[in-house]
Amino acid sequence: MKVSEIMTPAAVADRAEDTLIEAARKMWEQQTGSLLVMDGETLLGIITERYILKAVATRSPLDATPISEVMAKDLVTVHPGASLREAAGIMTDKWIRHLPVVEKGKLVGILSQRDLAGVLGSALNEPEALAQLVESSQLARDRRLRRIERGVWD
Repeated sequence: MKVSEIMTPAAVADRAEDTLIEAARKMWEQQTGSLLVMDGETLLGIITERYILKAVATRSPLDATPISEVMAKDLVTVHPGASLREAAGIMTDKWIRHLPVVEKGKLVGILSQRDLAGVLGSALNEPEALAQLVESSQLARDRRLRRIERGVWD
């Protein structure tokens, strides 16, 4: 199965100069955990609920802090023709929950953990497929616990 088969075709976009409170409001209204930050057709970065939570925890003024100050700018992306196994591996290795999908330099969608969970839900009906998934991957819970132990909070 390919990324293009389950990605969200229209990514939610926001402007780098918008504030964190505006980003949080938009995420809530659109029931999404991330916003892709664009300048025209150029992908500048991504802001996620995790970055907003960090801003709250560090007492950043949400109504005055622009998205550009906290967004991830060094983005990892995936091609729509990539396999779901490859995309899931990238997301697990890089500890990210939202993966922009780019083709020929243009944003074409986004793949989220929620998208992958839908596929996993289907695989639960196929014991052989599920066994192969479990055998070939490291449990995310174990990785998360190690990150907490090391104090990694990105």
